[in-house]
Amino acid sequence: MTYVVTTPSFSGSIELLLQLISRHDLDVLEIPLGPIVEEFVATLRDEAVAIDVDQLSEFLLIAAILLEMKSQRLLPGRDDAEPDEEFVGWEERDVLLARLLDLRTYATVADTFVSLFERAGRSFPRLRGIDDDFVVQPPDLLAGVTPSALALAYLRGIEEKPVAVVRLNHVTVDAVTVAETVVSLAQRLPSLGRLSFRSLTGALATRIEIIVHFLALLELCKMGRVTLGQGQTFGDVEISWVEGADLELGSVDAYEG
Repeated sequence: MTYVVTTPSFSGSIELLLQLISRHDLDVLEIPLGPIVEEFVATLRDEAVAIDVDQLSEFLLIAAILLEMKSQRLLPGRDDAEPDEEFVGWEERDVLLARLLDLRTYATVADTFVSLFERAGRSFPRLRGIDDDFVVQPPDLLAGVTPSALALAYLRGIEEKPVAVVRLNHVTVDAVTVAETVVSLAQRLPSLGRLSFRSLTGALATRIEIIVHFLALLELCKMGRVTLGQGQTFGDVEISWVEGADLELGSVDAYEG
C-alpha cells in the first residue's frame, strides 16, 4: 500500500508526487513538506494503522529526496548566481571585517589591562621612606693628600723616562760557516770512506757546529759529491763520498757571505 498525501496543490501517492516534481509538472516550492511529514508521524502514532518497515523506509527515502530538491531551489549554488550579484555586499563585508579586527584588538588590550590590574592588586607599596636621621656622606677624595705628596707626584710625572737599551754582550757569535765546512768536509771525506754522521760529529763540542756540519752535508749531497742514507727510522745517517767527484772552488763561493 502506497502512502497517500494531501496538499493544497496535490493529492495522491507520494511516489506520484516525486515523479511530477522530477518531470517539472509541479514546482517543489509549491509543495509544503512540513504538513506531509507531520501527517505521516501522526499516522505512525495511530495504533490502528499498521505500516511495515518497507513502507516506512520508502517514505523516508522519498521525503529526503524532496527535501534535497527543495533546499537546492531555495539555496542556489554558486553557478546559479548572477555575476553581478556575487560582488554585492563585498564593500560592506570588508568594513565589517575591519571593525571585527579592531574590536578584537581592543578586546586583547582590555584583557592585558585586566591582567596588569590584577597583578598590581597583589602588590603593596612602601609607605615609609628613608629615616630622617639617615645622612649620605660622600667619600673625601682628598683625604690623606698633602702638598709634599702632590709635589712628588708632579716630579715623577715630568721626569724623563730612561731609554730602553738592548744589550747583546751575552750573545756569542760563532765564526764557523757552512761554506767553510763544505770545503773542509770535501777535503776530509774522500779519505774517510763510509762513515756515520754520529762518528763524523762526535768530536764537536757545540750544537751550532753539529748543525753547520749537517747543512754542509746537505749542500754536498745537492752538488752530487756525497750520498746520504738511513737504514731505519731515527737511525744513524750514513755518509759516502762519490768516487771521482772533485770539489770546484768556484762552486763554494756561492755559500760565502
